Amino acid sequence: MILLANSCTTEGPAGQTIQSVRLAGPREWAGLALLSLPTILLGLDLTLLHLALPALAIDLRPTSAQALWIVDAYGFMIAGFLITMGTLGDRIGRRKLLMVGGAAFGIASVLAAYSTSASMLIAARAALGVAGATLMPSTLALISNMFVNRHQRALAIGLWATMFALGMASGPVVGGVLLEHYWWGAAFLVAVPVVGLLLVAAPFLLPEYRASQDGRLDILSVTLSLLALLPIIYGIKQISKNGLSTETALAIAGGFVFMILLVRRQRRLESPLIDLDLFTSKVFSVALVVLLVGLIGVGGTMLLVTQYLQLVASLPPLVAGLWMGPPALAMLAAGIAAPLASRRIRPGYVIAGALGLSVIGYLMLTRLENEPSGVALVTAAFSLVYLGLGTIAALGTDLVVGAAPAEKAGSASAMSETVQELGLAVGIATLGSLATAVYRSRMFDRIPDTLAQDVHKAVGDSLAGASSVAHELPPGLLEEAQAAFTAGFNAAAATSAVSIAILSILAAVILRHIGTDGGTADGDEAVESKQAES
Repeated sequence: MILLANSCTTEGPAGQTIQSVRLAGPREWAGLALLSLPTILLGLDLTLLHLALPALAIDLRPTSAQALWIVDAYGFMIAGFLITMGTLGDRIGRRKLLMVGGAAFGIASVLAAYSTSASMLIAARAALGVAGATLMPSTLALISNMFVNRHQRALAIGLWATMFALGMASGPVVGGVLLEHYWWGAAFLVAVPVVGLLLVAAPFLLPEYRASQDGRLDILSVTLSLLALLPIIYGIKQISKNGLSTETALAIAGGFVFMILLVRRQRRLESPLIDLDLFTSKVFSVALVVLLVGLIGVGGTMLLVTQYLQLVASLPPLVAGLWMGPPALAMLAAGIAAPLASRRIRPGYVIAGALGLSVIGYLMLTRLENEPSGVALVTAAFSLVYLGLGTIAALGTDLVVGAAPAEKAGSASAMSETVQELGLAVGIATLGSLATAVYRSRMFDRIPDTLAQDVHKAVGDSLAGASSVAHELPPGLLEEAQAAFTAGFNAAAATSAVSIAILSILAAVILRHIGTDGGTADGDEAVESKQAES
């Protein structure tokens, strides 16, 4: 259906029939501009809340575990439902799913903005994640359908990845501006006008696309995927709060059991929820690992940086957001420069070099201390981290999609989005938990027993808790809490430096065979040829 609308048939040599691919016109490019809106919004919502955490902590008084859930429930639910929603879009239509998901996203945003408790906000964030999972595969699938020419498609996907990165980078700045003038709930209301414009313009600019053969949505596979993911995440959070226990060990073990059952079921299905054959491609698998591990480091570090700027450096939200501007510019520059560099330098080497710069940034963060110059050091270091992020955001999606056969490009796209969302959320949970564990260890014997029980608990729980009761603390205790937080930040940065250094070597070695001509495992010419044959 799609390719018939974008191709024409001509007579070639010896009477051969050649099917050429038409270039996308003004409507397709206007549609891409419209699709960039929910893409920016999804990236924005991942980071917008970081600067709002201290403000909502004072209002809603979440525990440290609840604070982590408020931040990463969104990303985990997106990761859990992305592939499911991709299959659903094939059944009911991708534009229709985009519009339904957009409306749900707007409603959930309003509920989040006016939450009256930490539990209500967690539930609203989870609902935002489910709605967001409908938007991401729909946008990328529609782009792949609208831009059949391989050069235009590569440009469109590159712009799509850049818009998502732009949303992530803009989150702290937008959040800082909003918090300077409004309450923390305003951070969620940004979605309302964006969703409104999407719902009005989509029927005019975006054609509807359905798969020629609807894939059956296997409810058991959906259930197994959630039963595999959520217990593992629950176990990670409980370990960060109370340490390892029988309950958490059983939860994590149970999650892996359901993961095995999910994989076994996919092998038996004609239309699986997850196409396991894609993982037979070394390039596909390594590119997914690069996206996953790279974003784990970024996700956790991003949370700690925003907390450092506000809770340690004591910057107001707007000023903290502005200090995040240089890293945002670094990421955007990398997102534009990386595809250009990959035309002359093999993509594997471009990724490895950018990740090497990120390692330098993480190592700089291990030297961070509780002193006035810390703000400049954090900004410079995080800019290097974001250079790596911009590179893998721009090249990673193209590598994953290009490494898959054309008939599996939709499944590959969903996997790419899934690991990116999962990486950010896992990074927030694991590195945030590591930093919290170091903080509690440092503060264990430094809190006076004379403090009130609720104040004692708040100080021992987290720096955010200590800041919320700062007026009740004896002199010097808040500074002790800030130093303990910084020590936890150092430990998280050291962990990220080691993992990203290993990842850089892996990318250089295994992805070195990919060519500089936009090359992927299967080659762009082969991909376009298969599309034409369809």
